[in-house]
Amino acid sequence: MEILLKFLEKNGLVVAFLVVGLMILVADNVSKRLLNKKVPTPAVAIVFGLLLAYVGGTISGGEKGIADVKLFSGMGQLGGSMFRDFAIVSTAFGASILLMKKSGVVGAISLLIGTILSFCLGVFVAFGLGIRDAVSLTTIGAGACTYIVGPVTGAAIGASSEVIALSIATGVVKATVVAIATPLVAKRIGLDNPHTAMVFGGIMGTNAGVMAGLAATDPKLVPYGALTATFYTGLGCLLCPTVFYLIIRTIV
Repeated sequence: MEILLKFLEKNGLVVAFLVVGLMILVADNVSKRLLNKKVPTPAVAIVFGLLLAYVGGTISGGEKGIADVKLFSGMGQLGGSMFRDFAIVSTAFGASILLMKKSGVVGAISLLIGTILSFCLGVFVAFGLGIRDAVSLTTIGAGACTYIVGPVTGAAIGASSEVIALSIATGVVKATVVAIATPLVAKRIGLDNPHTAMVFGGIMGTNAGVMAGLAATDPKLVPYGALTATFYTGLGCLLCPTVFYLIIRTIV
């Protein structure tokens, strides 16, 4: 056992991949079997990750969550800026010009409107809760866009780990609400064709929530909603730590 523990400690990154893979597997089963796919797998996995970070930080008394436990030190590298930026860049390179053209002007407008609305709503809620500094307001507003835009923005403008965690939680709540509410309101908002699905994906933005919600509404609409929702994260990562942050800093 001692030899095994030493081996795992020396291969922290491999252990991190293994733990994350197992968490996603469990989250997928929880989403499908317990939650009837109403809460998307990524949202469940992120909740598991936040709980694991809290437990690890409590046990070790450190500041890096589960990465402070020697056996899981690879989590710090896996969750670091290098892998985060790699994931964002690889997603951007996977985009198809032909698919982007299909979105057209309507897709572009819906993306812009959706990003601005989500950011403003997040900022208003944070301001109402007593948060006044521009960095925290911007980070939480970015989290209201998606749970990826939040931490990317927070890291870029120097937000604290607590605020970044709050932005992630905000994004998870949004993804869950979108996934659950979409099939309930689909008929009322005319969400029954590819055109409206593209607009819906651009306005809501959260890829996991949009795809889960559309899958529960009409599986044929999923590719169209995902088409615009995919570019939402990239647009948020561009606007939130730059234009939106400068605007908030000027106002506050």
